[in-house]
Amino acid sequence: MAASLWVCSALRITLGGAASLRSAVGVVQISHLTCRASAASLHRCPEFLLNQSTTWQQSRHSSFFSKLTAEELWRGVLAETGAGARKGRGKRTKRKLKRDLNRGQIVGEGRGGFLWPGLNAPVLKDGAVQSFGRRGNAEQQEVQAELTQQRDEWERRRRMKVKRERGWTGNSWGGISLGHPDPGPNGETYEDFDSRVIEVKSVFNMTAKEGRKRSISCLVAVGNGNGLAGFALGKAADRQAALRKAKNRAKRHLYHIERYNDHTIYHDIDSRFKRTTLRMKKQNEGHGLHCHRAVITLCKLIGIKDMYCKVEGSVNLLNITRAFFTGLAKQETHQMLANKKQLHVVEFQSHRGPLPVVVASPKDGARPNPESEDEIPNTKLHWDDVRAAQGIKRSIWSGVKRTVW
Repeated sequence: MAASLWVCSALRITLGGAASLRSAVGVVQISHLTCRASAASLHRCPEFLLNQSTTWQQSRHSSFFSKLTAEELWRGVLAETGAGARKGRGKRTKRKLKRDLNRGQIVGEGRGGFLWPGLNAPVLKDGAVQSFGRRGNAEQQEVQAELTQQRDEWERRRRMKVKRERGWTGNSWGGISLGHPDPGPNGETYEDFDSRVIEVKSVFNMTAKEGRKRSISCLVAVGNGNGLAGFALGKAADRQAALRKAKNRAKRHLYHIERYNDHTIYHDIDSRFKRTTLRMKKQNEGHGLHCHRAVITLCKLIGIKDMYCKVEGSVNLLNITRAFFTGLAKQETHQMLANKKQLHVVEFQSHRGPLPVVVASPKDGARPNPESEDEIPNTKLHWDDVRAAQGIKRSIWSGVKRTVW
């Protein structure tokens, strides 16, 4: 008697002890003998159902996890898209982070302890091609114990809170070192550079669908302590990502700052950016840095050791940084001044008395005719400096009556 069977792709059939047939797509028609019969014909051939060699086994070749890519699966887990995210739902909950599920996994390694050449075992050993093998029980237990210990160590490190370096204050990110920037795309390294955090703050953007969208904005400065420094802003949803972005962006915007005798600036500088004004004064060696704390951090990255700086107006850290780098980049060295005036530049030092010291000479020689004496230099004077020079500067607390106990 003939029989015909229609099998879906989710079934695996073995007939008469022969090799199993797997249907990949669609419907597979299996003919027994030469005739076609319906499902009702199975009741008329009981010997087919009573055959002990016929095995029915369910198998699935495609699933939800094999149809989608890893990025699509992670996007669904992290809830980065969807109606709830577009409407701003759950924005105050703890954000889920993407994890590397392949971390610690070795291809071919399992509890059975099998050795697969090319995966978890070398292909060649002593010039001979290795074959499939298996570890002993004692060796396999040692390998499993080592893997377990390694995973426990990762978990302990993840839970352990790393104590960072103290910045300007105990609870502030300002002044904290982030180490040297990451290597560049062409293999260049920045081992001699250091990066410091200037400011970390939260910023918000009001959108129509998501509402108040929060981001972290970081201002980071980098420098090698030898006249090369720069700064940049980085913005991201995560603080660590924003710091890394700002640090690696700052290395692409570097300034070369000229220093007098590698310890101070060449002359007094007045620099202004928006509502912030910086008054920088050249100081002798050993004076130190008497400046704003952000300016002190920038001076250490540049390599300036002695300077006085006063901040007037707005104390916005980004404005201070921009005004500081703008003023130092525009300073005029002694050689530039000598070439401009075509005269020798001399400096009076306290330990030499009235004897001047020539610090720069013009490149093409000094001009024979000096400047006329009736030229009035257009120098902006500050009233505090004038009072200090005339000796009439008094403290505002000098006339206050103090109680004597």
